[in-house]
Amino acid sequence: MKRILLLSCIVLTLNGFSQSFPYRIALDSIVVPELGGIHSFAFAEHQGKWLIVGGRLDGLHRRQPWASFDIAGHNNRLIVIDPVQRKKWSCGLTSLDSSIREQLSSTNMEFIERAGVLYLIGGYGHSAIHEDHITFPNLTTINVEKVMEAVINGTALQPFIHQITDERFAVCGGQLAFLNEDLYLVGGHRFDGRYNPMNQPSFEQTYSASVHRFSIKLNGLVPEITQIPSFTDEALMHRRDFNLASVIYPSGEEGLIAFSGVFQKSLDIPYLNAVAINKNGMLAFPEFAQYYNHYHCANLSLHDPQNNTSHFLLFGGIGQYYDSTGILIQDNEVPFTQTIGHVILQPNGKLEEYLHPLKMPGYLGAVSEFIPASELSPYSNGAIDMSKFEGDTVLLGYVFGGIRSTAQNIFWIHEGTESSASALIYPIYLIRSALGSGARLNPHSTNGLQLQVFPDAVEDEVLFSLTLKKTSELRASLVSTDGMIVKSKRWKEVKAGSQTKVLKCRQLERETKFNFVLELNGAKYEQFLNVH
Repeated sequence: MKRILLLSCIVLTLNGFSQSFPYRIALDSIVVPELGGIHSFAFAEHQGKWLIVGGRLDGLHRRQPWASFDIAGHNNRLIVIDPVQRKKWSCGLTSLDSSIREQLSSTNMEFIERAGVLYLIGGYGHSAIHEDHITFPNLTTINVEKVMEAVINGTALQPFIHQITDERFAVCGGQLAFLNEDLYLVGGHRFDGRYNPMNQPSFEQTYSASVHRFSIKLNGLVPEITQIPSFTDEALMHRRDFNLASVIYPSGEEGLIAFSGVFQKSLDIPYLNAVAINKNGMLAFPEFAQYYNHYHCANLSLHDPQNNTSHFLLFGGIGQYYDSTGILIQDNEVPFTQTIGHVILQPNGKLEEYLHPLKMPGYLGAVSEFIPASELSPYSNGAIDMSKFEGDTVLLGYVFGGIRSTAQNIFWIHEGTESSASALIYPIYLIRSALGSGARLNPHSTNGLQLQVFPDAVEDEVLFSLTLKKTSELRASLVSTDGMIVKSKRWKEVKAGSQTKVLKCRQLERETKFNFVLELNGAKYEQFLNVH
């Protein structure tokens, strides 16, 4: 059997940032004594201290069903951290009702803090009540200040935590946000049973494919929920483990942007698009492809009202592409990366993706969180107002937790020691610089093509997906290293939109290098391939 493995692709041009972002990024590190590593958690901030809820204490989940998401890796304690004083407090959950205790030990809960209340929805973990791993059908509210005091002082937690059960909240791996006073539950999936990578019948999974919206009022901590019309789109929102950013659109309207995530409905690879969300619905950004930071990672949103631009910084994590000495590499194993990506929403409403020269200090950032500095001035949706920055150095906040991997690709060899949960805290600074950040524009982020080439594990063929802006003639070829065309196929009329095409490649010699060439509207796109 032959498989086509992608080695490398398109060269990045070296374009600098515009003067609308005259800063460079700097990272520091903080060690808090006896603070263990954690990832996939929920958090809230109050007066410079953090409340950490749920998450995992181990590294990347293992591929064996019996070992994946095991009980030993659950975080079954509430943790309070003071990053300035470098102190940590924690307490167990045993005093809480079992249904609350189980949800607060889960991973990948959707969460948002507003007006001193932390809202927690769903999450995946083991339930002794159900005698299995489930996605929890709960909404839990926490009085952040009072629970922090209880953790620090060793007093009762129960009066300051409330939970309701509703099957609509059985979602994990999505995102939660407030927009126009309404609660938005964006994307995610329901996953019940034991994980396995071969899709054997040990679990049931249903993607939300929706933005569910709720009007919510609190009577103390007791939520009164009214669902308002949802937005459902299998093509746009069949995704999980993505980054959701708050945004101020060029019109001045507050909204949200969902960046990348996994998995495409018909293909086991990440999305390359971004989805705009507002009170009227959702829509993919035209002519944009995101090549970095595909899984959830620490991220933050900045808005510059003077230039009417929004900036989104994404720190490390996992992505199908990474940069190697100016070459954009596509790796369909979707590896851990050190990439710090930067997406700009320009005044004309178009997105551009940049790559910062600064990298994360290791293969880390996946399912970490960015915790903003308490001194910053956010808009009502959480985006940070850059016009309020003072001085030449600004502390934006902290990257905390996440998975630290020993190598880029460990999934198929992972036995529990190849990765771990990070315990380090990384302060993130912006430092004013006349030379800007030195970040480089990825020109392929703005051509609208969204080209992805990938192997098929069953057939002897190259598959490639792409998005066309208009009906076009298309030719795909495999070219040998001496310039000979060994396989070629022409499509006279390919309609606009997203689609997948196939180039058969049977009877090719094994271990031979080829160049994949796509000819479209007079332009050529090339990627190097290897037959195994």
